[in-house]
Formats: sequence, structure tokens, C-alpha cells
Amino acid sequence: MNIAARPPAPPNALITEAVQLIEETGPLDDAAAMREALCRSATLPERVAHRAGFLAERTGLQEEVARIRSGAPWVAAGLVMFVVIVGLTLAGSVIGGAERRINIFAALISLLGAHALTLLLWFAGPVLPLPAPKLSFGWLWMTLTARVAGGRRGQAPLLLRAATRLLVQARLLPWSLGLVSHAIWTLSFLAALGALLFALAFQRYTLSWETTILEPQFFLQAVQALGRVPAWFGFTTPEAAAVLSPATADAADQRTWALWLVGCIAVYGLLPRLLLLMLSAAVWQARKGRLQPDLSTPYYLRLASRFEAMAPAAVVDADPGPSRPPLLPYATDTTDALLIVAYELPPEQPWPAAGELPVDATVLRTDGSADARRELLDTAARLRPRLLVLACRAAASPDRGIERLLRELLTHCGECRLWLMSDGGLAVQSGDAGARWRQWLADTGLSRAVSTHGALAPALQGL
Repeated sequence: MNIAARPPAPPNALITEAVQLIEETGPLDDAAAMREALCRSATLPERVAHRAGFLAERTGLQEEVARIRSGAPWVAAGLVMFVVIVGLTLAGSVIGGAERRINIFAALISLLGAHALTLLLWFAGPVLPLPAPKLSFGWLWMTLTARVAGGRRGQAPLLLRAATRLLVQARLLPWSLGLVSHAIWTLSFLAALGALLFALAFQRYTLSWETTILEPQFFLQAVQALGRVPAWFGFTTPEAAAVLSPATADAADQRTWALWLVGCIAVYGLLPRLLLLMLSAAVWQARKGRLQPDLSTPYYLRLASRFEAMAPAAVVDADPGPSRPPLLPYATDTTDALLIVAYELPPEQPWPAAGELPVDATVLRTDGSADARRELLDTAARLRPRLLVLACRAAASPDRGIERLLRELLTHCGECRLWLMSDGGLAVQSGDAGARWRQWLADTGLSRAVSTHGALAPALQGL
């Protein structure tokens, strides 16, 4: 079967654990499954689950799990019907017979004996090494479901082991089996109580006790002890005279005996099963998220190493790309001074430009050297001009040097203009060079330093 021919089923913890059990006898050919899982998933749990899903398609596990899911409700329904029939049969054995006589204690043992024994085993299961789970309706339901779905030659035992292991890891085995067992017992007691109440309501029975070797005082103490808890729920307890002399009990005493019997079955049979059913359901809801494979075991650690070896190399320190530079602060307490600077203009280019510079402007020329830059920064810090005009060659390419200089100058002035000049000494008109400088100013976060074109006078007027 080509596992790539059809998409895998959704990740399933039972499938993952079952595949591990299969590979305990020998590794499977999983090259294609590893590649598919690596492409489809990003985390180790997802990769392990998808790998198991692809392998399960090839080994037939997916189809068997699907059959189990579809057959489980029918098996549960069959068990419920069986238990209800058993409950009705027990109730019939208690109330049957032509003489219509009910032995009280024989009825209690018939209806509560197996229930009490299995309940004690369920409580003792987590603390004692007893085969309690296999003696419960929950285990019977799991076993029958796996057998019906897989047949004798299927992989039902494997799936049963996988499910048991997951439930043990999640500390859910007694609660999950108890959820099924308590539900079945609850239905059984409801059926038995219904049949018993119907018979007692519409037929006349004589309730008493019989013995050959026990003293009457034993039965008196037993009736009084068993009647304490039902009395909390309104069920009356027979008087001592009625217990010691059951043969002479009148109709009122018989009614009290009947209510006492019903109360004992309801309180000691139905009530604990119903409460434990609700408790098991609550624990299941709280812990079912733990039903995941233990990825710290050597099997899954080996899979993690294989996935890591197959993964492509990742760039640890990737270039984050251009980031937005921080906004530059405006200088405060500026003066009315005007500072005009020629920055790295060619030596043959005349400066100052004749007839263009205001007479009240402070004019400097810098060649970009460290000393010239220091002198320019000192002058800007001393003057703190309202406007600084930096004349640059339009054909030059902006670099980090002028970026650093502009950032420092902007902290000492109010406004800044880049006056783009051609190599002939004239201001360049708007074009590719100007667009390049404007884009550079925007990319570096220096948009406060506006580039100007044409004559200097408009720039000095605040354009």
C-alpha cells in the first residue's frame, strides 16, 4: 500500500502507542513515513503522531480502530441488556414462587452480593496487586469490543495493550473501567428496583427471615444496623418485635419490611454506583488530556534524533531585514543663527557660492575628515542654529558616514536641509539623484533632513 496515496487519519494516541508496540519486535520500514511527517508537522509530538498514522495505514491498524469505534457502542448496549436481564432475573428470583414469600436476607445477598464484592475489588485495585480490572464490566467491555472488531486473527490484543498502557500512564485505568462498570451496575439496579417496586405495589408478599443455626438476636442487630443509613433518606426500620416475630407481623409491619428492603437496595446498591459513576466521569474529563504517549522514553527519543537529523539546517542568526530607526529628538533653545556647510564638495568647486548665501549666515566647508567633522559639530553645538543647510554633491551616494553626521547635527539644530548641488556648482533640479536622496532619508529615519532642489532661497524660507 502506498501511504502517500491517501491522507492519513487524524493523529491518535492509541495508534501511536500501538505502532510502538509493533516496533518492539522489530523496526518498520518508515522512510516514506518519516519524510511525510517531517513535511507535514513542525513539532515532535505532531511528527511522531503523523508518522504513526502513516504506518498504521500500511499495517491495517487504522481500519481496525475504525471498526472498534463503530462496534463499541453496540457491545456496550449488549452488555447493558444482559445486565438488565440479570437484574430482572434476580428480582424475579427474590419475588417469585407460588407462596409469595420473600426471605429478606437471601434477597439482600442475591441483589447486593456480587455488587459488594466487585466494588471492594475496585477500591482495592489501585493499592493491592489484584487482577481487579479483569473482574469488572469495564474490562469485559474493552475485551469484547476488541474481539468483535478484530476477530481472532486481528490486532485486537495489540490495541488492548496500547489502550491499557495509555490509561495507566494517565492514571485513568481504574476510573475509565469504573466509568463503564458503574454505569452498567447503575442500570442493573434501576431495573431490579423497578421490578421489585412493581411487584410489591401490585401483589401481596410475606417478608420474613429464616435460619437454622443463627440466633434471632443476630437478625435484630443486622436489621437495625443496615437500616441506619436508609433512615436518613426516609426509609423506616422494622420494630424489634416485628423482627423477632416475623410470622406474626401484620400488614403495617409487612409494609415496613418492604420499604426497608427497597431502601437497603437503593442506598447500598444504586446510590454508591451512581455517585461513583459521576466521580469517574469527572475524573475522566479532568485527566483525558493526559492520554498522550510518553515522549521521554528511549523509543521516542530515538525518533526525535532521527527527525532532527533529517531536518534542514536552520539559520540561527538570520538578518532581520531593515528595521525602523528611532525618531530623532528636536533640539531645544535654538537661536536665530543660520549655519550653511559644504560637505565633501570637490576642491575645484567654488565655495561660498557667489550671490546665494545670506550675509548673516555662518559658512563652513568640511572635507569629511575627523578633525573637520569635530569642528563642525562644535560649531553647531555652540550656535544651536534655527536652520542648518548641508550642501552635498547630488551625484554622491549617501553612506553611513553622512548618516552618522546628520544624526549628530540634528540634535543641535531646529531644522535641517540637504542642498543637493551638481559638480558645476549649481543646485541640481529634481530628478533621479534627488529621488535617491529622499528615499535614503526616509529609509534611515532622517526625514527631518529635507532635501531641496533649485536655488537656496526657497529652502531658507522653510520649504
